Amino acid sequence: MIIIEGFSKAKPLLARGVSFEFSVPSLESEDKIRKEKLPPEQTVGHIIAEVRDQGDKALLNYTKKLDRVELTSLEVTRSEISAAYEKVDESLISALKLAASRIDKFHSTCKQRIEAGFLSHGLGRQFRPLDRVGIYVPGGTAAYPSTVLMTAVPARTAGVKDIIVATPPRDDGTIPSPTLVAADIAKVNRLFKIGGAQAIAALAFGTESVPKVDKICGPGSIFVVIAKKLVYGIVDVDGLQGPSEIVVVADDTANASFCAADLIAQAEHDPLASAILITTSSKLASNVDSEIKIQLANLERQTIATEAMNSGGMIVLVDSLDEAIDLVNLYAPEHLSLMVRNASTYIEKIHNAGCIFVGNSSPVVLGDYIAGPSHVLPTGGSARFSSPLSIEDFLKVTNIVAFDEADRRELWQAAIAMAEAEGLKGHAQAIKIRLQATGKELK
Repeated sequence: MIIIEGFSKAKPLLARGVSFEFSVPSLESEDKIRKEKLPPEQTVGHIIAEVRDQGDKALLNYTKKLDRVELTSLEVTRSEISAAYEKVDESLISALKLAASRIDKFHSTCKQRIEAGFLSHGLGRQFRPLDRVGIYVPGGTAAYPSTVLMTAVPARTAGVKDIIVATPPRDDGTIPSPTLVAADIAKVNRLFKIGGAQAIAALAFGTESVPKVDKICGPGSIFVVIAKKLVYGIVDVDGLQGPSEIVVVADDTANASFCAADLIAQAEHDPLASAILITTSSKLASNVDSEIKIQLANLERQTIATEAMNSGGMIVLVDSLDEAIDLVNLYAPEHLSLMVRNASTYIEKIHNAGCIFVGNSSPVVLGDYIAGPSHVLPTGGSARFSSPLSIEDFLKVTNIVAFDEADRRELWQAAIAMAEAEGLKGHAQAIKIRLQATGKELK
C-alpha cells in the first residue's frame, strides 16, 4: 500500500474530487452490456423504456440476453423456498435468524424513539409506513442473504405490508438457497428472478408479474445505480451506493493484525473498494503494511483484494489524532473503525461517517452481518449529507393543521399580509372570505 506522510499531503487525496458514480463496478452483467459499446446511461435508459413499454416480455428478453438464462416464469415459487431450507446448513439458518432478530430489535428501538405523533395547539404529525417497497439484492454468481435481511427486516419492522425482492438468477435459472431462506425469514412477500437495470425498471413501473412499488432500496452495479437515478421521482430510492469503503484510525496501541484484517475484509468486496489506515504511529504503519502482505497471501479472493489495495488503498501518517479525525470528516467514509486509546471519547468528534465501529471488539464485519444496524450505508462521500438505511426510510410523515377559533385571528391577519405582499390575491381572499363569514372584518 502507498504510504502518505503528513496531513497536508493526505488532505487533497481524501478530498473526494471525483464522484464515486463514475467508478462504480458491475456485479453481474456489465461485461456483456459493454459489448454493445453504448454509454451506461444510454444503455440503462433504453432498458428502462423497454421494460416500461413491454413489461414481462422485456424482462424475459433481457434475462436471456444479459444473464444467459431462459426463464418461463419470473417469480420464485413457494416450493422453491421450501426446498432451499434442505440445502442450507442449520448453523447458517440459525445465524440468519439471529441476525434478523437483532436487526428487528435495533430498528424497533429506533421506531419507538421517532414515531411519536402529536397534535398540539393546532399543529401535529402522524407517521405511516409505505405500502409497498422493492428490495434489490445483487446476485448471479454470488449469494447475499445478509443484504436481504439488512433491507427487508427494517421495512417489515416499519410496518410495510408488501415487500418485493428482485435478484439476478444464476446460470441454471435458480436463486441461491441462502438468499431464499433469508427472504423467508425476513417475511418477504414476493421474490423475482430479475437483475440489473431491468429489475429497477420493473419495480418502478410495474409489469404483468411485478407490482409497482413506492420505494426501491438496495445496492447494485453501475447499471443499477444509474437506473435508480433515472426512476427517482417515479418512485423514491434509498441512495446510490458505490464500492465498499473503510477508514481505520489507529494509534500506537492498535493491533496491526486486526487493522490489516479489517482493511482486507472490505477490500475483498471489490477491486474498486477503498481501504485506508490513518495512524499516528510509524511503527504501526510499517507493521500493518507487512501484515497485509502476509494475510493477502492466503486469501481466496486475493486478486480482488490486492487490486483494491493497490488502487484504493492508503496508509496515512499524521502527527495527531485530531488531524486523523479531520481527514475522516473530509473523506466521509462508509465504515470508520476507531482503534485508539479511549476510542469512545472520539465519537462526538465524528461528523461524517456511515457507521462508526469502536474498539477492537467491534470489527466492521459484525456490522456487515449481525450487529443490528443496516449495512446499507452512504458511500462516495455522501455520508456528508445522507444516512444509513434505517426505519425512517420506510416511514412517511404527514403534517396536520387543525386550528380552532382561539388560534386563528392573529394568524389569519399575518397570512393576508404575506399573501398580498407576494401578489397572490386569491390566497388573501381565501382568508378574507372566512373573516367576512364570521362578521369579523379586518380593520
